[in-house]
Amino acid sequence: MNSDPNKLSHIDEHGQANMVDISNKQTTQRTASAEGFVSVSRDVIAQIQHNQVAKGDVFSVARIAGIQASKNCANLIPLCHPLLLSKIQIDFEIDEQQSQVRIVCICKLNGSTGVEMEALTGVSVAALTLFDMCKAVDPSMVIHSICVLEKQGGKSGVYRRSA
Repeated sequence: MNSDPNKLSHIDEHGQANMVDISNKQTTQRTASAEGFVSVSRDVIAQIQHNQVAKGDVFSVARIAGIQASKNCANLIPLCHPLLLSKIQIDFEIDEQQSQVRIVCICKLNGSTGVEMEALTGVSVAALTLFDMCKAVDPSMVIHSICVLEKQGGKSGVYRRSA
């Protein structure tokens, strides 16, 4: 385990990529939440609100895609540990003022490593799915501001992103 807080934990003494050994870390309840945004046209917002997107129910499909992505994070991000997640929640909020959709993913487990990568992956793939389903209406959509909002559990305690 890395005792120097300024040293990257995924790099060994030879500068090579290395999966962190978590076998001696304490098992605790861990949660993380992440958010991201998709800026869209007013037409996209209207079609989502009235379930008129040609490919179907955007939020239902994007929610399932985000959940699947969170569950498969270790298959996508090379040095992430495979985790037995106990909860994945994906929520969407339409912000008509800013003409955007906010996506929030919450992941939980009892384990020995954090779940922020799983939350970030869930948000990212939900955003990509929303983009895919709506690109015929608005190919200029922008996915942005993906970040960790909060994480809890383990020895580092609670992290909350400041507003």
